[in-house]
Amino acid sequence: MAVPARKVSKMKKRSRRGGQGGLKTPAIHKNENGVYVRNHHVASDGTYKGQQVTSK
Repeated sequence: MAVPARKVSKMKKRSRRGGQGGLKTPAIHKNENGVYVRNHHVASDGTYKGQQVTSK
């Protein structure tokens, strides 16, 4: 069983858990056509990274 030999201080525990929060809302930006797009998603006009991938 994994049991710590000594008590972990509050500072060590909090610094380890500091990156667990994450983003609360998805990151949204405008692409070159002026359409709002979520990261790693196809835009509503059918473009992805400046290329047409689906038809409207």
